[in-house]
This record gives sequence, structure tokens and C-alpha cells, in this order.
Amino acid sequence: MSHHPTLLTHDRETLAGRRWLAESPVASVVLVHGFCASSDDPAVVAVAESLHEQGFDVVSYDARGHGRSTGESTLGDLEQHDVAAAVSMARERTPDVVLVGASMGAIAVLRYAATDDNLRGVVSVSCPARWTLPVNPTAAAAALMTRTPVGRAFLARMLKVRVARRWTNAEPPVELVRRLQMPVAVVHGTSDRFIPMKASYELYANAIGERSLDLVPGMGHAYDSLATDPISRSVGWTLRSSALV
Repeated sequence: MSHHPTLLTHDRETLAGRRWLAESPVASVVLVHGFCASSDDPAVVAVAESLHEQGFDVVSYDARGHGRSTGESTLGDLEQHDVAAAVSMARERTPDVVLVGASMGAIAVLRYAATDDNLRGVVSVSCPARWTLPVNPTAAAAALMTRTPVGRAFLARMLKVRVARRWTNAEPPVELVRRLQMPVAVVHGTSDRFIPMKASYELYANAIGERSLDLVPGMGHAYDSLATDPISRSVGWTLRSSALV
């Protein structure tokens, strides 16, 4: 059974949380969803429940601008503060925290992880390496939805996602991963039509410490059903690897 706590970020956004508590947690996992998803998304819940069954506490939440949370989405930039609030909650039960983020959530996770050397590990799923998108209809639709007034209005009305009009030109993930001191696992699907596989190679190549790369045959974008087992394996790998550091 999950609980539904409220998280408060340091920049005063209120996030609708969801938490699964293990009887004697092996560690805590902070699970961060992607753009247009939420902590109640069935794909996110499937990963959370799989990790919980393995003895992990799991903290998830609706990112700013999504679901029942306040604020506006900045596509992974200010979302680092959302991650920080979740990590603080996770550490109420255990100091051992692993971050798992997919797509926009992976950007937020990497951005926060660059500020916290005490994490046990990071699992990046379907993460871009740089601020470029492939030339295909999926990427074109994403750009239209987030970068135009008409697109943002559509997202707010139809999908209940509020996107900021402007966001900073923040460091790309490939720069962030170079600063991470904890083990980093990169998970990517071979059938991802939004973020090309070359991004995963670049992130892996630029990680400076313990690192792993799992290319999952047939897996699509973010918390695809085929991602559940690779994510679980990667969480376990980060814990084992950090124990050796």
C-alpha cells in the first residue's frame, strides 16, 4: 500500500507525493517521472511496486506543473528542487538513497545529483545528452507543445501540464554527468523514437566513476514496460558498486 504525503520544495512549490514503505528498507529509491506523466501513471507505479517488493522504500511525486502539484514545468531545470525535497523525505528513513529518473525526470535527477555526493547511485533512463532533438514527428510535436503559446495552452487545457514560458539555458546532461561522484547506470531502449541511443553512449562515456550501460532490446521511451527489470538491476548494481568505492 502506498501513502500520499505532501512535499514542499525550498522555492515553495507544493508537490503531491506518493510513498511506498518497506518494513526494513534495504535503501530508498526516489523515482522521478517524465514529461506529461505523474506519480500515478501506471508505468511509474509498476516500477515503484517492483522496487518495493524487493525491499526498497520508494518516494515518487508529481513534478512541478504536473498533476496535483503547483508551479510550472521547466523541463528538468528547476525540477532539481523537486528531487531535493524527495531525497530529504527519503532520508527520514535511511541515509542510503538511489535516484531513478526517466526522460525529463532523468535531467532533474542528474542536475540534483551534481550537488549531492552522498547519494548511493543514479539510474538515468532515456535521458538526452545535449539539447538537441531528432528530426522526426515525435520530436517536432514535443517542440511545438513546449515552445509555442498555442502548444502550451493545449498542454494546460488537455493534459493539465503547465509549462513555463521561459527557462534557463542550463547545463546539458553530458556536462552534469562529468561531475557525479556516485555510480551512474544508464538505461536506454533500442526502440526509443524520441531520444536516440547515441545519447546513452555519450552519457556513459562521460561518466567519471563507476558506470554501467544497459541497452534494452525493444524498449521504447521512459518507463516502458520493458524498463522495469533493467531499472531494478541497475538500482542493485549502484548499491553494490557504491559499497566498493
